[in-house]
Amino acid sequence: MKLGVCYYPEHWPEQNWSDDARRMREIGIDVVRIGEFAWSRLEPSRGEFHFDWLHRAIEVLHKKGLKLILGTPTATPPKWLVDEHPSVLAIDEHGRPRGFGSRRHYCFSSDIYREECARIVTAIASEFGRHEAVTAWQTDNEYGCHSTIISYSPCALDAFRHWCRERYSSIEHLNTAWGNVFWSMEYSSFDQIPLPSGAVTELNPAHRLAFWRFSSDQVASFNRLQTDILRTHSPARDLLHNYMGNFTEFDHTTTAADLDIATWDNYPLGFLDRDSSDQADQQKWYRTGHPDSSAFHHDLYRALGGGRFWVMEQQPGPVNWAPHNPAPLDGMVRLWAWEAFAHGAEVMSWFRWRQAPFAQEQMHTGLLLPDGSEDSACEEIRLLKSELSTVDIPEVDSAPVALIFDYAGDQMLRIQPQGENYQPLEWVMQQYTAIRRTGVNVDILFPGQINDTTLEPYQLVVLANTVTVSGKLSQHLQRFQGHIVIGPRSGSKTEEYSIEPALPPGELQKLIPLRVTRVESLPEFARPQTDNGFTATRWREKVCTNLPPVGKFPDEWGFYYRHGDCHYLNCCLTPDSLLQFFTQRIQEAGIETTDCSEGLRVRRRGSLYFAFNYGPEVVTLESGNRYIVGNSTLLPAHVAVWQRQAS
Repeated sequence: MKLGVCYYPEHWPEQNWSDDARRMREIGIDVVRIGEFAWSRLEPSRGEFHFDWLHRAIEVLHKKGLKLILGTPTATPPKWLVDEHPSVLAIDEHGRPRGFGSRRHYCFSSDIYREECARIVTAIASEFGRHEAVTAWQTDNEYGCHSTIISYSPCALDAFRHWCRERYSSIEHLNTAWGNVFWSMEYSSFDQIPLPSGAVTELNPAHRLAFWRFSSDQVASFNRLQTDILRTHSPARDLLHNYMGNFTEFDHTTTAADLDIATWDNYPLGFLDRDSSDQADQQKWYRTGHPDSSAFHHDLYRALGGGRFWVMEQQPGPVNWAPHNPAPLDGMVRLWAWEAFAHGAEVMSWFRWRQAPFAQEQMHTGLLLPDGSEDSACEEIRLLKSELSTVDIPEVDSAPVALIFDYAGDQMLRIQPQGENYQPLEWVMQQYTAIRRTGVNVDILFPGQINDTTLEPYQLVVLANTVTVSGKLSQHLQRFQGHIVIGPRSGSKTEEYSIEPALPPGELQKLIPLRVTRVESLPEFARPQTDNGFTATRWREKVCTNLPPVGKFPDEWGFYYRHGDCHYLNCCLTPDSLLQFFTQRIQEAGIETTDCSEGLRVRRRGSLYFAFNYGPEVVTLESGNRYIVGNSTLLPAHVAVWQRQAS
């Protein structure tokens, strides 16, 4: 377990570099990310490479014992390149170029931009790729940030038409797959296909889904262009990308296949303020972040990285980009780091070393203030470093519960939510929270990685947002020996976004004999209650089956069906009801539970147990354990690590 920081030597006088490196080591930093936004300094004009300053920076950091992650600078094409080739810019849905002056101003489909990226990445990798201090590479930066996955440029249109030809073979097949007979939307050639924008009213969901899949493939091939170059010129180094939180605008599994490690950028307070639709949650957690936001993403990216993940950027104080930017509660910087390590992180890295006094992010906190004095996070990091030296943390083992998460399913529900208050990722998070409130570890799986072997370690599998279920996935689930929870809207659509021919849940009817014959989305004020004490919200399904319902709503619609160890939940539930539901299912599966209060979370890693107090109240933990960090009295924003004593 290592500590890291993001550093920008090009922002500071060279005479500061050595002292910066010394101070990094003094507070416990092991690895440093550099270079990911430095294209204009590395190549101020075409073919004029200025590598000398980066050589010196690398040597300064290396001499202090720091290991380096070099970033490819392709998230920030310089002005001279944009002026030479304005066609590299992405185009928004209104036909306007997304211009120079910030970052991520490029189109993934631009062949010219790909050639320019290949050129600069080859040059940098050839120059620095075999330096012993360079242990990893980060491709680009935050693919898709600022809604930059999708472009409506001419090159995107050409590439999308080519993608459609490859996928559908004939225009007749495409018309049938998309249901284009509806509203006379049929095409007679692939050259007629437009990008999905500018229509009078709702666009065809199949068209939108195809464009999302195409856009995901463009990101993947753009990323692969870089990883192929890096593996050639900088062998035996880890390749990674820094993904984001609460972000599903492309299928991350398509890029992860070409990387060694998944990393992500964690800003718990910013995410809560920007993304949460729950005012009560914002009030409760505005200085800590939601108790399950970081944990969910740690588990997600651990899965994406095949067991390996880092936090590349961690919030050290107030950020600058959310609607409101509060300071973390004292202790949270340390808590967030311990939580990441409890979930399997190899590296915890903070953004950034020193707060910038200029430009767009000058109000974003660093570990140091702009004048070089320490901000409060430094003391928490020193304490963390000393604690880490006392703890021998075992390998991460399988959780008892697996939650199946599907990027395509999330996108399908965003395209056609069927209710303005239906937030697909929020619903997944609520299921994750309910499971975590029982004190149980959760692993995340993706549909494409599931086989009989991957399911074997689990006692309970939850289908959180699997809108499309293939026959292959259904077969693996049929052979699974544990308990299964099928969530609402599972198996409801075909791969091309039509209703399943046999009605939902499609292939899952082979696990549980029922059909969904009517669905409704509910306004916020409508919360029907069942005769066995559960409250529905947002979404409800009427089911046709010979199975008896476990409960009933006042209008005689059934609530929740089971067939052996397979459970079908036919509505969304309020958080309290969801906790009640999953507590029952987890205990039925024979899994040991721990009742966690709203702000307490526990995590097991091998023989070690971790507790994190997000709440405002002191929590008393089990006595008699051997506490390695903290003790049985867990204060707000504090951490405890222990081993259970043998009984």
